[in-house]
Amino acid sequence: MAARPDSGDVDMDDAPTSHQPEVKDDTMVDDEGDEVDEENEDDDEEEEEDVQRVKLLPGSTETAASFEFANEGHTLGNALRYVIMRNPDVEFCAYAIPHPSEAKMNVRIQTFEGTTAIQALEKGLRDIQELCDVVTDKFVGAAADFAQKKAASS
Repeated sequence: MAARPDSGDVDMDDAPTSHQPEVKDDTMVDDEGDEVDEENEDDDEEEEEDVQRVKLLPGSTETAASFEFANEGHTLGNALRYVIMRNPDVEFCAYAIPHPSEAKMNVRIQTFEGTTAIQALEKGLRDIQELCDVVTDKFVGAAADFAQKKAASS
C-alpha cells in the first residue's frame, strides 16, 4: 500500500487479501507478489526441516526436565501429556502454553529412577505416531468400504 504524502499514513507490509495480487494457474508467489521458482521452494522446505522444534530448557535433570516445542499448541500438548502419563515409568507430566500470542508449548516430565525424561518424551512421541497410523489405517479402510457400498448400491 502506498502512503499519501499529505497524510501521516505509513507503508504497510501486510495488505488485506483483497489487495493482494491474483495467483494465475499453478504459479506460486511470495509475500511481495513475485513469482517463486519451484526449485527454490524445495530448498526452503529443506531449510525448515533443519529448524530446531524442541528445546531442553535450563534447570533440567535426568529424571525431571522441561521441553519447549516451537509452533505447537493444545492439540499436541494434550495428546502428548495423555500418552506420556500412561507410561508406568512417568511420575508426572504436564504441558502449558506460556502466552497465547507466542507459538510455544512447554512440557514438564518427571520420571521414576531407571528412565530419563528424554526417553519418556521420545516414547510418547512414538506412541502418538503409532496411534495416528492406526487411526489413518482405520479411516482409509472405512472410506474404501463406504465407497464400495455406495458404488454397489448405484
